[in-house]
Amino acid sequence: MSAIHFIVFLPLLAAAVAGFSNRAFGTMLPKVVTTGALFVAAALSWPIFIGFMNGSAEPHVAQVFTWMRSGDLDVSWGLRVDSLTAVMLVVVTSVSSLVHLYSWSYMEEDPDQPRFFAYLSLFTFAMLMLVTADNLLQMFFGWEGVGLASYLLIGFWFKKPSASAAAIKAFVVNRVGDLGFMLGIFGVFLVFGTISIPEILEAAPGYAGSTIGFLGYRLDTLTVLCLLLFVGAMGKSAQLGLHTWLPDAMEGPTPVSALIHAATMVTAGVFMVCRLSPLFEQAPVALGFVTFIGAATCLFAATVGTTQTDIKRVIAYSTCSQLGYMFFAAGVGMYGAAMFHLFTHAFFKALLFLGAGSVIHAMHHEQDMRYYGGLRKHIPVTFWTMMAGTLAITGVGIYWLHAGFAGFHSKDAILEAAYAAGGAGQGAFWVGVFAALLTSFYSWRLMFLTFWGKPRWTQSEHIQHALHDSHHDEAHGHAVAHADNPPAQEDAGHTPHAHARGAHETADGTGGYHPHESPLPMMIPLLILSLGAVFAGFVFNKFFIQPESGEIFWKGAVAFNEHLAHAMHEVPLWVKLSASIVMLLGLAGAWVAYVWKPGIPARFTATFDLLYKFLLNKWYFDELYNALFVKPAFWFGRFFWKKGDEGTIDRFGPNGSAALVKLGSVASAKLQSGYVYSYAFVMLIGLTAAVTWVIAR
Repeated sequence: MSAIHFIVFLPLLAAAVAGFSNRAFGTMLPKVVTTGALFVAAALSWPIFIGFMNGSAEPHVAQVFTWMRSGDLDVSWGLRVDSLTAVMLVVVTSVSSLVHLYSWSYMEEDPDQPRFFAYLSLFTFAMLMLVTADNLLQMFFGWEGVGLASYLLIGFWFKKPSASAAAIKAFVVNRVGDLGFMLGIFGVFLVFGTISIPEILEAAPGYAGSTIGFLGYRLDTLTVLCLLLFVGAMGKSAQLGLHTWLPDAMEGPTPVSALIHAATMVTAGVFMVCRLSPLFEQAPVALGFVTFIGAATCLFAATVGTTQTDIKRVIAYSTCSQLGYMFFAAGVGMYGAAMFHLFTHAFFKALLFLGAGSVIHAMHHEQDMRYYGGLRKHIPVTFWTMMAGTLAITGVGIYWLHAGFAGFHSKDAILEAAYAAGGAGQGAFWVGVFAALLTSFYSWRLMFLTFWGKPRWTQSEHIQHALHDSHHDEAHGHAVAHADNPPAQEDAGHTPHAHARGAHETADGTGGYHPHESPLPMMIPLLILSLGAVFAGFVFNKFFIQPESGEIFWKGAVAFNEHLAHAMHEVPLWVKLSASIVMLLGLAGAWVAYVWKPGIPARFTATFDLLYKFLLNKWYFDELYNALFVKPAFWFGRFFWKKGDEGTIDRFGPNGSAALVKLGSVASAKLQSGYVYSYAFVMLIGLTAAVTWVIAR
């Protein structure tokens, strides 16, 4: 067996051990086995990645077994290893191993830790199957596997109604996208006669300009296939229209958010488009649609992120926005830049999610940023690691020194490529620049509300409960607002209402509560991910996007446009500086609004109330879908249930038959009087009828 076999199947073996262990083994065995397996997988993945960087590794396929044969369909289970796979291997295994370690402390009090670690490792196995797929059916296996595992992880706390609802929502929305992906796979097999990815990509240029019948029309073959495949990517990567599941998925434990919704599952759509990039290159209309959807998602999520108050939801919308950047980079043909941003984003976004989890841990599970403030002195390690993540996502760097944090190299490369591509790319460039301004604003807003200003902890229901439990000096009858009734929005011009003022109110606003730094198993992943947020862009950019070294690194794993790679480095200076300029503007705006003049947000939202409500309610997508799809679906369900099932099938079927038998039984019972003369009379009538019938004949 080769290293790739161990990388892929160790998480599956660990998931089985953790899942089938019982309480007799305790919680230590599942944690040790799953975490150890992932660290071994990560240790084996990095040499493969480094091998492609230094040119010593060559693409190859490690065969496992023949999966199935049916007519012309011959599916072998093979693990493809090339530079694109190598990038995803280090992303998936590195982030997953650190999330496993982080979960040791974060989930310490949860009684179902074996189940949690089993789900984490199962998810990692499915993701590794996806990124090593050599054919579309194998990719679909991993695709559905991560969908199943995400459902289990989002709804891990299944006794919590909101978590169960979020899991169902994620599952259903992804099924919509997966329908498109399945149709795309069926169409590819119909056209190419194979689902082997190398064979499809080799044959793709020969089908350029051909047409296929679809929905009663003759349409360009490759455009139809690529659009169907991209619908699947829209669902899995939460692009506009199929994005609504991603913010709700924050109901799962924070390590789940870091693993699934920052670094791995949501990037599956980007990976798929890049894997099939030679096919997409033959369908310019489809690429234009990818560019449009990516830019629209980038803008939408960035606007919504500016109004959210839940720390995890801010980062979730940030993820959605950054995925938009990756897609419009792929749409303009710079797949290397899309994968580069995927690579750097995995480190700094996982860092931000895990840092948010450390803040939540310190604040006794409080997630509302309006109840934070002044935390930088109390949890300094968390503060500085989140600062590194914020500097990375906002793209802080110095152009003339060619040095900066991770996002400075990857996000700026996307903007430069979009501008150099021209056409729809330039429109995406301007959208991306405006989204970068909003990204800087909401990222620094998060930092200022969390770590600066006066403590607002006494207004938190969770902190009040912690103080009550620690002091045992408050009566249980104190007025505590229910969690389902969120406090008034700070940005709407209201001060958050205290849930239980009085007993713990102090002059400094802390109420006597002392936030504490997280345990070492949570700190180590934050420190390691900080290194990625600081150095990943500077160290690896030449392998992903530089004209000469990039083509050598990718070795045909993605369609590398060398002309565009040269052009993006020759754009005007103002284009190269645009992201840095808007980053500074966003930083300044957030500092003025939340540090210097904290009354500005209230006045702004009071003046632009309709705009604020529009953004706060996420452009009313949930309400629109509820009106268009959810309510009609429930109406049809109730109609067929009451009128069809109960009113027709049950009435005239089993219930009707039973009623008829009962009625017949009652009638028959009345004939059974028990008197001999009654039976004799019936017999006489029968005999008379028989004689009459004979005479009549």
